[in-house]
Amino acid sequence: MNNLPLVAPVFPAGKEPLPPGISDEDRENYLQAKKYQDYMTVGMESCVAKTIIAGGGGFAIGALFSLMSSSFAYEDPLLRQNLSTQQKAREVFKEMGRGMVKSGKGFGKVGALFAGIECVIESYRAKNDMVNPVAAGFLAGGILARNSGPKAAFGGGVAFAAFSAAIDLFLRRETADED
Repeated sequence: MNNLPLVAPVFPAGKEPLPPGISDEDRENYLQAKKYQDYMTVGMESCVAKTIIAGGGGFAIGALFSLMSSSFAYEDPLLRQNLSTQQKAREVFKEMGRGMVKSGKGFGKVGALFAGIECVIESYRAKNDMVNPVAAGFLAGGILARNSGPKAAFGGGVAFAAFSAAIDLFLRRETADED
């Protein structure tokens, strides 16, 4: 080992010192667990994984919101008066499913679009600050409103950017220390 001050020791590969509590017999299991942990870290830091996770989460939240709001939907009793109770229930559940898929797709699209753009901006800038979600919100809002014309796209971008800034400020705030 090196006795020079302020110089990091160099160990051969596979012979690094183990954390406390890990014996040499456990070295192989420890190294394998560390390898899988590194794979998961690399996967979770990729923009593709973040986009897929945000899209899937958005789909789930959208479907859940639709399911909850369908319980408040007004059902016309005369609409299905010539169907049996089982047929009525089947039709209501089909409508609920269609609504859940439609709402889930919308939320999933917004989540995936925003997360993907934010991740690309963060990767390009190599910074994690308030600029990333605001810029991603502006771009995502503009993309989502693009079919309504340039004025609406700009307005959608500004509104989404403001919403993203408000959410990010809320999530980044420091909590008061409890003494």
